[in-house]
Amino acid sequence: MKKVRGYKCIACASEFSPDEIEYVCQNCRGNLQVTYDYRFVKKNLNKSDLAKNRDSSIWRYANLLPVEDGAKKPLVRIGWTPLYKAERLGHKLGLKNLFIKDEGQNPSASLKDRPGAVAVAHALERGAGIITCASTGNAASSLACLTAALGLKTIIFIPETSPIAKIAQLLVFGAVVIAVRGTYDDAFDLCLKATEKYGWYNRSSGYNAYTREGKKTCAFEICEQLSWGCPDKVFVSVGDGNLISGVWKGFVDLFEIGFIDRLPQLVSCQSENMDAINRAFKSDGIIRPVKAKTIADSISVSFPHDGEAALKALDESRGFAISVSDEQIVRAIPELARGTGVFGEPSGVVPFAAMKKAIAEGKINEVEKIVLLVGGNGLKDINSALESVGQPVKIDPDLTELDKIVSRDFV
Repeated sequence: MKKVRGYKCIACASEFSPDEIEYVCQNCRGNLQVTYDYRFVKKNLNKSDLAKNRDSSIWRYANLLPVEDGAKKPLVRIGWTPLYKAERLGHKLGLKNLFIKDEGQNPSASLKDRPGAVAVAHALERGAGIITCASTGNAASSLACLTAALGLKTIIFIPETSPIAKIAQLLVFGAVVIAVRGTYDDAFDLCLKATEKYGWYNRSSGYNAYTREGKKTCAFEICEQLSWGCPDKVFVSVGDGNLISGVWKGFVDLFEIGFIDRLPQLVSCQSENMDAINRAFKSDGIIRPVKAKTIADSISVSFPHDGEAALKALDESRGFAISVSDEQIVRAIPELARGTGVFGEPSGVVPFAAMKKAIAEGKINEVEKIVLLVGGNGLKDINSALESVGQPVKIDPDLTELDKIVSRDFV
């Protein structure tokens, strides 16, 4: 591929050709990043062609993705999720330009379809027959969804505590599900050992450079949906660090080819129970594992495997970090839903909870263009949703009983 130059290590900056390496740096075992020949991309990608392009998926940006022309891809449509201007909620919060990117409208109901699609396309190019990954749930259910119609076998490692809705998706799509008695980090380590022993293709974030390439398409869409404008701040849920580094890479790609003339500020949004990246960013920059639990299972990571890339994205974007409590996360589920019509799972509403905290701390100007990335649909975790709103009112089929409710709640 002429557009792809190769890989660059995020940790030590070593560079490699595309066929020289598979997953991590040969010198320091650091994570890799795909690099591009931006001059070549500029010659083959322009805004007018994109405006005429009827492909409403991530593949409209194929010239900035590391896949061959005509490569076999997952059958379902991925990406081009809506970007809503939340005027009612914005007015309530004193913001004039609040936008919600609803990633729950992807095929498996989460943003993880983006990285999964690019990784699957790469696996097919390599002739892989078995694909594996470690996940708290969303990346796994996404991978199972994307491979279901392609004749690829998917072997998934998840912590046994993953929400039942995500486990159900995995089983329905035909994945082999290995529920590990332990944490996501335990599942991740076991998945890597299995990859080395059996030679399976590993899609895991924080290990496979192609996942970052899929996640960056969020940034492409945000800018195109804003008529090639750039937001001032983007609030992103952070677990292993791969998403925020991917989003940043997308904005940088667009800047390098001249599609945008400035870069946004990124905000790392974590649960205060599992915020290893935020702690490192606010202190000495050294990532240390944390041992706790959070209701936001999709970002429940003790040691973030792409933490260095996340910290680099925060530093380069002049960003900041906000950690919120599980109580704030739970309250955010119905508030976001009732203010925008977007039903997010716990990790999906963390950016909203973090933004409210940032407003209270005076870190947002009312005229700034703010984007919240809601990464997954609330149906992914019904128990947490019910915890946020309680149970329905139960009555007999009697109008007198209904009158009592109406007079109490609607008059």
